[in-house]
Amino acid sequence: MSHKQELIHFFLLLSLHLSCAEKKSIENDANKPESASTAKTDTLQFTSGIRSIFQDSKGNYWFGSLQEGVALYNGKSFTYFSNIDGLTDNQIHSIQEDKEGIIWFDTQNGVSSYDGLKIKNQTLTRKGTSQNLFPNQSKEPMQGKWMKTGNDLWFEAGTKEGVYRYDGQGLQYLDFPPHKALNPYDNLFAVTCISKGKNNMIWFGTYAGVFGYNGSDFTIINDETLGFDRSIEPLHIRSILEDSNGRLWIGNNGIGVLLKEGDSIINFSKKHNLIHPNSTKKGDRSLPGTLEHVFTIAEDSKGNIWFGDRDAGIWKYDGETMNNFTKKDGLTNDLVLSIYEDKHKELWFGMADGNVYQFNGETFEKQF
Repeated sequence: MSHKQELIHFFLLLSLHLSCAEKKSIENDANKPESASTAKTDTLQFTSGIRSIFQDSKGNYWFGSLQEGVALYNGKSFTYFSNIDGLTDNQIHSIQEDKEGIIWFDTQNGVSSYDGLKIKNQTLTRKGTSQNLFPNQSKEPMQGKWMKTGNDLWFEAGTKEGVYRYDGQGLQYLDFPPHKALNPYDNLFAVTCISKGKNNMIWFGTYAGVFGYNGSDFTIINDETLGFDRSIEPLHIRSILEDSNGRLWIGNNGIGVLLKEGDSIINFSKKHNLIHPNSTKKGDRSLPGTLEHVFTIAEDSKGNIWFGDRDAGIWKYDGETMNNFTKKDGLTNDLVLSIYEDKHKELWFGMADGNVYQFNGETFEKQF
C-alpha cells in the first residue's frame, strides 16, 4: 500500500468513526467576509474531530477542528470561525500566538491569522502534487533563505516539500534541502508535524522522513539512514516530539514509535511489545493493546510522555511503565487527535468525535 493510499485509508477510517459528522453552518455578515462570525453557543458544536487545542496569553482556549474551522472559548461561550470568515481552510492543523498577541492558524491549505478583529489569509491556496522544489540548486541560496530566531512561528505547507516561517515581519516559504527520493512513486516529504527542541533545534516530520534544523545545519532521518526496508517497515511519520530531556519521539502510521537518544534510534513500540506479531506495519487497522498508528505525542509538566493511537486509544509513559486508556476509562471513542497541557498544567485531549476531555489522574472527564 502506498503512502497516498494509506492516507486515503486513514480518512476512510475517520469517516466511519464520524459517520454522523456534518459541517456546522456559521452565521456571517455578508458585507464583512473576513470579520469574526457572530455565531455563539454555550457548548462546543464540533463533530468532525478536534485536531488542535491552544490556550492564548489572555487565557482563552482555541479548538481547531478536522472539518469545521476553529472555535474560541472565553470561559462562557464559544465563537466560531470558518472559511466563510476568511480561514484558508476548515481543517486546522495547529494554533499559535505571536509576541504581538496575534493568533495564527495552520490549515490544510495555507496559513491564516486573527488580530482580534478579522481573519487574514496569509498564503495563497496552492493545491497540487508534492515535488522537490530545490532539485538542482546549491546549498548557498537555500542557506540564504533559511534562518532561525527565538520568535519564529513555523507552519506546515500542504503538499509542498518545505515549510512556512513567520519571523515577526512576514511569512516566507522555505524549501527543504536537496534530498534523495527513495521511491519516486511512493515518497512524500510534505510536513505532517513540527517540534521545537533543545540546542536551537527544530524538527519537521514528513511522511517519508525527518528534517532537523539548528539554524545552520540539517539532520536528515529517513529509511536509508535507518537501514529500513521500505517494503517491510516504511516510515510514515504523523507525529514528532523532542522532550525536555532531548529525546526525539517519532510517531508513525504503521510501525509505531521510534525513539532517538543521542545517535541511537530504536523502535520503542517494538521494545515494549506493542507491535502485534501479525501486524502488516502499514495502514491496516490495529488490535487493542498496540501502539502502531501514532497520530499525536505530547509531554506533560511531570515528564510523562503521552501518545494518541489511531486505533488503540491513549498511552502514557512515565519513564518505566506504559498505561493504556480507552473507552473503558470514560472516553467515547479510542481515537485522539490532539493532546495539550495548558498554563494550569491541565491535560486536554481532543477526540475524533468532536469531544474534549481532561485527565483527572485516574480517568477522563468530558469537558465539551
